[in-house]
Amino acid sequence: MSGASPARRGEPRLAAGRARALGLATRGTTNPNRLRRVDRWIVGTQAARLRGVSAPLVVDLGYGSSPVTTVELFERLERVAPGVRVVGLEIDRERVAAAEPAARPPGLAFARGGFELAGLRPVLVRAMNVLRQYETPAVGPAWASILDRIAGGGLLVEGTCDEIGRRACWFAIDRPPGESGQPGTSLFTSTFTSTFTSTRPWPWPGTPTLTLAAHLPSLGRPSELAERLPKALIARNVPGDDVYALLSAFDDAWTRMAPRAVFGPRQRWVAAVESLRADGWPVRGNRRRWRLGEVTVAWPPTPTPTPASRDVPAAGG
Repeated sequence: MSGASPARRGEPRLAAGRARALGLATRGTTNPNRLRRVDRWIVGTQAARLRGVSAPLVVDLGYGSSPVTTVELFERLERVAPGVRVVGLEIDRERVAAAEPAARPPGLAFARGGFELAGLRPVLVRAMNVLRQYETPAVGPAWASILDRIAGGGLLVEGTCDEIGRRACWFAIDRPPGESGQPGTSLFTSTFTSTFTSTRPWPWPGTPTLTLAAHLPSLGRPSELAERLPKALIARNVPGDDVYALLSAFDDAWTRMAPRAVFGPRQRWVAAVESLRADGWPVRGNRRRWRLGEVTVAWPPTPTPTPASRDVPAAGG
């Protein structure tokens, strides 16, 4: 591939003859450990998916001006899925060239590519802080392009975090297993392109999820995560929309659970998440994940939740 070094033995070969990489170069902002929250979620919830295939391939899309977060992703995944291969993709040729010295461990590589995934067929794609610079109507086609190229049964993880990784929000979107369409056959494109700007643009198959994650000691209230919502939701945080209702309900639960703050922000967060689930929100996971400052919700959150009034629990209850 033009602009990329020859593949080493054992590394995935990139498709020949691609006309161009799809997308725009990212702003490049990155810091060590910036993506630790999403990586922790991937390791904790997706290890079985990775171990379920031979030589699992993961793509880190748009790693930025430094390859550090791609290297961290590889190191974290290798512990739970030996034999995993990670390819960091960037459109900027200079960033790819600068990252090459970091590709020392077997199974870690860097190459030029965008939403077309450089012709690869990964089982998982991490695309954090990539779509933030795009206009909202571009998100649907970008998702479609990526999902067209993910292996059947694979997963797209797409979202946003702050500069030091204390607050992050991301979608996890499945590609149904057994899909055998060739890359670029627009399996998802017509659906996303035609409906993404509608009131409830969630037409894909399967059960996507939205995860909110935070450094709890620095969090004043859950709705502070709104500024790090994925691009698909950032403009939808208005009355009448699902994400606004979710954050409002979470703030209400957080307020009700104020007595738990005496035991620390972690206990208060867990209690607020339990309250959300009791109120009808489709919360996933368990206390083990919630204690990490995470909450994952099936998206869209149907049926529409009907919050019930509740008493404030006694401290220590």
